[in-house]
Amino acid sequence: MHDHAPSGGIRDAGNRRLLATALALTATVMVVQIVGAILTGSLALLADAAHMFTDAAALVVALIATAIAARPADDRRTFGYQRAEVLGALANGVILIVLCAWVGVEAVQRLLTPAEAEVQGGLMLVVATVGMIANAVSMFLLSRAQKRSINVRGAYLEVLGDLIGSVAVIVAALVIVTTGFTQADAIASLLIAILIVPRAIGLLREVVVVLTESAPVGVHVAEIREHLREADGVVDVHDVHVWQLTRGAPVFSAHVIVDDAALADGRAAAILGSLQTCLADHFDVAHSTFQLEPAGHVEHDSRHA
Repeated sequence: MHDHAPSGGIRDAGNRRLLATALALTATVMVVQIVGAILTGSLALLADAAHMFTDAAALVVALIATAIAARPADDRRTFGYQRAEVLGALANGVILIVLCAWVGVEAVQRLLTPAEAEVQGGLMLVVATVGMIANAVSMFLLSRAQKRSINVRGAYLEVLGDLIGSVAVIVAALVIVTTGFTQADAIASLLIAILIVPRAIGLLREVVVVLTESAPVGVHVAEIREHLREADGVVDVHDVHVWQLTRGAPVFSAHVIVDDAALADGRAAAILGSLQTCLADHFDVAHSTFQLEPAGHVEHDSRHA
């Protein structure tokens, strides 16, 4: 006895389009920044271009993971391939951490050994501004979808890192233009790393919650159990399990002891429907499985509440 969540095909197709658009913008800005770095001699632009290259690779990973996740369920993978989104987010989180470490090392080296080459701050400012606008557009496109998909969330954080990088380069360019202080490049790079690390750790923490099949953040099993116990005809609820396949796809299962009179009256279907509606309306759980048991049934796994 269960209720299946609506197909996520439309959502997944929309996510793929958004990721593809963000990838196109990121790749374009990366090329512009590489050209700009060559023309201006700016190490900051070149570092930001490397940042964009890493993010473009992460977006490719996200696109592949989303496409795999859209494949239908089969007899071997009965829940489908939605967990592929989580693996894609894991890859994105690792990429972010590695990127931050690289940026931090480069920033320290530049602070210790300032670049002697002349930097054309004016052109550097123009290129960084173009990058900032493109990143802002990408973030706007991904902002809604990242609330529903952990994989898109990872891509969103990548673009956020790009936006921060572009703003930092703009500030560095303004400092160079007005003061000639070339070490502003290194300071901006270090700021990028400091701002991205907490977000990367947060993404990895969410991935761990999903992969360890812990209850989603904000979901209180005791509260759900007590709510279900108040349903008409329900005597008790045990063996409750709540986990999620990916962000926005919670799964629920439980054993429900039903009053013998309710079973005798043929109200089992009505009770099941009320329980499923309760979960969907009050706790936003669309995929639920219930095992209805008579009041005299006591055999269950004692390891779980």
